[in-house]
Amino acid sequence: MIENFDPIDANGYLVEFSEKAYNSLNAIISKGEYSSMFILVDSNSGNLCLEYFLNKLNNPKDFRIIEVKAGEEYKSLSTCDFVWRYLSENAADRKSLLINLGGGVISDLGGFVASTYMRGIDFINIPTTLLSMVDASIGGKLGIDLDNLKNQIGVIANPCLVVIDSHFLKSLPDNEFLSGYAEMLKHGLIKNEKYFESLINHNFLTDKTLIEGYIHKSITIKNNVVKKDQRELGERKLLNFGHTLGHAIESFFLNQKKESKLLHGEAVAAGMILESFISFKVTGLPLKQANYIASSINKLFAKIQFSRQGIISIIDLIKHDKKNIKGKNNFTLLLKAGDATINNTVSSEIMQSAFDMYEAS
Repeated sequence: MIENFDPIDANGYLVEFSEKAYNSLNAIISKGEYSSMFILVDSNSGNLCLEYFLNKLNNPKDFRIIEVKAGEEYKSLSTCDFVWRYLSENAADRKSLLINLGGGVISDLGGFVASTYMRGIDFINIPTTLLSMVDASIGGKLGIDLDNLKNQIGVIANPCLVVIDSHFLKSLPDNEFLSGYAEMLKHGLIKNEKYFESLINHNFLTDKTLIEGYIHKSITIKNNVVKKDQRELGERKLLNFGHTLGHAIESFFLNQKKESKLLHGEAVAAGMILESFISFKVTGLPLKQANYIASSINKLFAKIQFSRQGIISIIDLIKHDKKNIKGKNNFTLLLKAGDATINNTVSSEIMQSAFDMYEAS
């Protein structure tokens, strides 16, 4: 469990750590201002995390549990409809509280449900995966997918509190751990080269608790960006590095019933390699550095095999990217490790060449 880390002051809420965070959580609840309280889990967090979390609450019997199916394919309007109806049928009103206990899907979907139910009720995030700790639960982006297109429906709204407890990582499978690790690598590549180097030179899979200080660092990097630009009009676009192609790759595999599904971080890892090669072509990232980034990430993540038709389909999916403006795509690219630039338009031909370089890397 993370100890002795100062709370991080986000946009009107705190990100708190370990027992101090649970003290703050129980203090909020004990004020008695909520008419009813609910905990949203999926089948994974309900099985692996709920009992531990309930033992941290002073009055766990005051909560109703809402469980949904686990997986990106359930980050959908139909799942929202199920949760909205559960809240309505159990007399939730504008003074109700929803606690989101789970990974990125639960943080995204639960926050979206809370922010739209009766035009907004309070919610608190308890991230249980590395991805949700360093990314999904922080920054206020909430939403769901539309026909497997990533995050097409959503709002920006902040939780009342985020509780970071590394205990949950003990039950996290290695592939899920690495999924969050990809986002941390991104933080280094866009803002801090030394941080990127430090991350790739440690083997956190042997002892996941060793990553605790890095979690605080990654949250700090993301929070510093978001506080300057919560609505993504400028600097927050830096956080999209690896995600333009990464989201397209993730959406493509969600649509392929015969293909194995990719975790978000696995798709983003490939996206960062591809967009590093695009950076070489477009923004002058030295080829030596692009190859170094690719080899470093390839040591951690299995390379994805793309068919020629698959590549064409992935590039075509870019036209649905929510960052597009007036029909033009919008990439965040690297000038060098630790320094990124926003608002870059990339041709299909350059994207195709990046896939060729990825295959050869």
